[in-house]
Amino acid sequence: MAKTYRVGVIGMVHDHVWKEAKYWQACPNTALAAAADPNEPLRDRMKTQYGVQALYADWREMIEKEELDIIQLTVENNAGAEVLEGVAPKGLHVVSEKPMAARLEQADRMLKAAEDAGTLLVINWPIAWSPAIRTAARLVKEGAIGQPFQVRTRMAHCGPKELGCSEYFYGWLYDAEKNGAGALMDYCCYGAAFCRHLLGMPKAVQGVMGCLVKEDFPVDDNAAITMIYDNAFGITEASWTQVPSYHDTVILGSEGTLITDEGKLWMATKEKKEKTLVDLDDLPEGERNGPEYMLHCLETGTEPEGMCAAKNCRDSQEILEAGLLSAQEGRRIELPINK
Repeated sequence: MAKTYRVGVIGMVHDHVWKEAKYWQACPNTALAAAADPNEPLRDRMKTQYGVQALYADWREMIEKEELDIIQLTVENNAGAEVLEGVAPKGLHVVSEKPMAARLEQADRMLKAAEDAGTLLVINWPIAWSPAIRTAARLVKEGAIGQPFQVRTRMAHCGPKELGCSEYFYGWLYDAEKNGAGALMDYCCYGAAFCRHLLGMPKAVQGVMGCLVKEDFPVDDNAAITMIYDNAFGITEASWTQVPSYHDTVILGSEGTLITDEGKLWMATKEKKEKTLVDLDDLPEGERNGPEYMLHCLETGTEPEGMCAAKNCRDSQEILEAGLLSAQEGRRIELPINK
């Protein structure tokens, strides 16, 4: 008989939790068994919407009382390290929402906790399950556009509150300690992770951030980080003030260009200068969302790879940390930070 994995949710203040709970319920041999959050209305929603009966205000009580296998971690960015240090020694595997943490020190603690316990840690990047992004990355690695020399990712919308995020979510996104910054941490993180996956670690980083539009705003509403490689630039841009929303990537190579566009992928090359639509790769079962991927790794005995691998995400956090320090101090930051 196949094993049934019991999943416990820790934190519901990250609005991504509701989609992830849906994915967990769609996974075979998986039970959404328990959930914990100090906010009673969120616990009530988990019960009403997903039928979870074992609900707790404190995650520590939940992991003591419930028999669990996997944790869905959807807390504030700065809270993940404490949770990992509590659940990993109990043998619990964790899927955590992006970015890995608020600061590099916290990401290092998360990685160490999972490694010491021998448990799996998957960081869930929504773009990791984008057929356009996945196909673009494959084409780059196959040499379809030659040597990549610039990767530009822009993630932008009108702002979390304006977009309709819950008060529980934007309440901590607008808190620099809990989030790590503002738009820089929330949205520059995507391009940092993608460049780490595609180009490796940069040798230096330069960042800018500011409150350019929103008056009396507690954090940055716009930011950009440039990653400097020997023969390439990675650029990740973030905006909480752009209308309409934009979430796409341009990859420039010595022999051509790849452009994502609202789920589509276009390519132009020296031989075929007119851009053409690219057929997208089908995502295999087990690699279509974070819950599926965690179960795939557990069932096959494989370590998480690519954008979602904890070590790569720790490196992405270092890029973000360097970008934040650069923006605050007005100087280029060499990597690694602690060399």
